[in-house]
Amino acid sequence: MISVSPDLIRNVGLFSHGGAGKTTLAEAMLFAAGVVSRAGRVDDGTTVSDYEPEEHKRRISVNLAVLPLVWRNCKINLLDAPGFLDFAGETREAIRACDAALVLVDAVAGVEVGTDLIWKQLDVAEIPRAVVISKADRENSDYGRVLESLRARFGAKVVPLHVPVVGPNGLEGIVDLVEMEARLGPTMTAGAIPAAMLARCDQYREQLVEAVAETDDDLIVKYLDGETLTREEITGALARAAASGKIIPVLAASGLLGRGVPAVLDAVVDLLPSPGGRPSVRALDIAANREVVCNPASDGPLCALVFKTIADPFVGKLTYFRVFSGTVRSDSHVWNVTRGRDERLGTLYLVRGKTQEPAVVVGPGDIGAVAKLQETATGDTLGSREHQSRLPAIEFPKPVYSVAVDPKSKADLDKLGNALHRIVEDDQTTTVRRDPETGETVLSGLGEQHVDVTIERMRRKFGVEVEIREPRVPYRETIVHATQSEYKHKKQTGGHGQYGHVSIEIEPLPRGTGCEFTEHVVGGAVPRNFIPAVEKGFREAIPEGILAGYPIVDVRVTLLDGSYHPVDSSEMAFKLATSQAFKKGCEEAHPILLEPVMDFFITVPEQFVGDAMSDLNGKRARVQGLDPDGDVTTIRAQAPQSEMQRYSTDLRSITQGRGTYTAEFSHYEEVPAHVAQQVIADHKKAHAAAH
Repeated sequence: MISVSPDLIRNVGLFSHGGAGKTTLAEAMLFAAGVVSRAGRVDDGTTVSDYEPEEHKRRISVNLAVLPLVWRNCKINLLDAPGFLDFAGETREAIRACDAALVLVDAVAGVEVGTDLIWKQLDVAEIPRAVVISKADRENSDYGRVLESLRARFGAKVVPLHVPVVGPNGLEGIVDLVEMEARLGPTMTAGAIPAAMLARCDQYREQLVEAVAETDDDLIVKYLDGETLTREEITGALARAAASGKIIPVLAASGLLGRGVPAVLDAVVDLLPSPGGRPSVRALDIAANREVVCNPASDGPLCALVFKTIADPFVGKLTYFRVFSGTVRSDSHVWNVTRGRDERLGTLYLVRGKTQEPAVVVGPGDIGAVAKLQETATGDTLGSREHQSRLPAIEFPKPVYSVAVDPKSKADLDKLGNALHRIVEDDQTTTVRRDPETGETVLSGLGEQHVDVTIERMRRKFGVEVEIREPRVPYRETIVHATQSEYKHKKQTGGHGQYGHVSIEIEPLPRGTGCEFTEHVVGGAVPRNFIPAVEKGFREAIPEGILAGYPIVDVRVTLLDGSYHPVDSSEMAFKLATSQAFKKGCEEAHPILLEPVMDFFITVPEQFVGDAMSDLNGKRARVQGLDPDGDVTTIRAQAPQSEMQRYSTDLRSITQGRGTYTAEFSHYEEVPAHVAQQVIADHKKAHAAAH
């Protein structure tokens, strides 16, 4: 691998809906460039980019892979991003590291959910792109239908550049609409366009020429005057328009057969922008508190973004970075601008899949890696102490799927904390928290498959075996009516006995008030020195309620009266008396169960609003309002946490993967009687099994 001028670098992300063939196309590109002597296959687990056991097992990509190659003296850093929604964090990392994108669309399935989602993200990031209609060799593939669906969905700036040539033996090559010639076979040998395709290719070429002419004032005048545009005029304007995002060229290829792949690589070099050819990347100058432009100059101040980290128990943390300005050198020091810490760099690496090749420098526009950084995490900016400019951090989707994690053995318990810390450091779309209400360790991710992969990684990398289950809902208990309760704790065992006698009033408080203790004792019925013990008995009785063992909340206990014995009374006796009086009183005060209610903000395409609301109605949700915005609508609703534990899976099913949501705690409210009965019965069953 080489370090080259920024003008000869292309950082290109490969994006698509899951299963559209990104990894197969990347493998074909590596083979065409001579990087590998034999193209690997996803089904065999032999591709360069899918190198982890979790990927081999599932036959899908779960990690972002960096795959550099050289084509026509240009270094192309391919960033193969997963297409499945559960691994959307890896896609966000790829978007921040690339300057251009290839969006793959299946020649049979056409525009899918993932196509829509990634297109919107690329629009927000202002990333120029080309479309590759992949798997053009498959039976029932229809280039024309897919092209029209792309133009209908994303506009007339989507224009054909290549047309697949399909013969008796499948995909034979492509037609280049600029040159108006066929390129056939693995070597892309020039040939005549098949007669049956001429009329269609003439039509597609007219679309291309018209779109190109509209991006240039001089060319549109010439075009409207009926003059023929020269090849040089078309290619020059096409390159400028594609690099700026004014035109999105459509290519065609089969990664499995290798057909069309060299033409895709040619398009990447000729049409997609270099690091200096896209809109300026801006950073915040910390000292001046203003935006500055990061130009890809080797003698400029260092500004690099850490876009990915990998935790490994053997080599330590491996940090991937993209240099936007300046040069990174091995065995040097850099300043972590985000954290205000100095970092010492050891050996730099140029990474391809799981292989690492040592490098002396990583220049502007290029991508490299370094091991064993102490302070740096994904999203941090590396610079110099003298020129501190911070790039925007990567915005990751928030976790929506949670499981409770239990170690299988004492040895696993000892290793669990460190393993979870390393996993979260590696993947910022996972979170780990200790739930203070239930005492559980809760691991959260973007979906069931994401969490399963995380658990497998913990087992493989850190040797930690865990069991997972649905987290407990942090119910609470309270009372409805006020009541008075009395209890006398009296025990004689020889010598000093135990005597404590209290009379208390228990009354409900408004939701969210908490628990309070007061006393109105007169005449010294309970000596002042024992009153703290009374309060302590009350406080110690709160954590375990009388219905289902959940904490009691929003009650006030007032000590009214009692009695004592000058010899046998003690703090312990009064504490026990109060605890028993409190439990007895709660049983008489109409105890109820409370459940946490969440605020949900659910964004779905317009056509799925009815289905989403119908599903919410079946989950005891209350819709608060609808906020339309273009072709999507945000549903504002409140729903019990217990009903929405697996809502991420349900929403994907309802909306064909297009729906998203966020949730936050709102308040506690009474559980309906029929639901409370089931919760109480489950508690009693679990309690009996434990004893």
